[in-house]
Amino acid sequence: MNKVVLLVLICSFSYAQEAKRKLVWEENFNKKEINEKFWNFELGDGCPNSCGFGNNERQIYTKINHEIKDGILVIEARKEGNKYTSTKITTKGKKEFKYGRIEARVKLAVGQGIWPAFWMLGANIDEVQWPKSGEIDILEYVGRDPHMVYTTLHTQDSHGNTINTKRTEFLNIEEGYHVYAIEWDKDKIEFFVDKTLVYTFNPSIKNEDTWPFDKPFYIILNLAVGGNFGGPEVDDAIFPQKFYIDYVRVYQ
Repeated sequence: MNKVVLLVLICSFSYAQEAKRKLVWEENFNKKEINEKFWNFELGDGCPNSCGFGNNERQIYTKINHEIKDGILVIEARKEGNKYTSTKITTKGKKEFKYGRIEARVKLAVGQGIWPAFWMLGANIDEVQWPKSGEIDILEYVGRDPHMVYTTLHTQDSHGNTINTKRTEFLNIEEGYHVYAIEWDKDKIEFFVDKTLVYTFNPSIKNEDTWPFDKPFYIILNLAVGGNFGGPEVDDAIFPQKFYIDYVRVYQ
């Protein structure tokens, strides 16, 4: 009986915790076009300020490498001549969030050289620059390392080859849709794949170098090609590749 009572109490507590949250913003991609009230297109190859977006990425971002079909945003990476093209969208200056649960339901693009991502940057990046702004990588997947999900944080104290990262194996991650999320409060950030907690970041010393996560961040969705992390080798036979995003939701 004691075990039953304990289980009921745990379930009741968990339900109460979830019930406290409210859906404060969602993007279900139910319009024919990207809603530019919420989203910006980032265009080009990062030049002249940051060619290759600081990672030697090979794609050129356009406004045409995507479509919305049946409530799904489909970002498509293509090989066009000797160039690679793709799409990147951000909520910078339009929808920025401090704390809460931020999640997306997506289906990955796959193959050597492919690098789909769902991530966040500090809204003050133009003032303080990266990495002082902070970066939250909720999902990164690289085709050169199949079945692995990367969840990472970049700070002034730890960036580049950061130690604040976790590589987690999911043998079926390339199959179908999965939910990638963070639970973020003033003390810690927890990373989830579906219902699995894969990483917790909770530094004992919190200052502007170790914990820039006490201010608003904006959301980014993109599909990169190649690069330092995606891999210098790209298999041209895989193109086109598609990154499917069902929804993005924020609970606070």
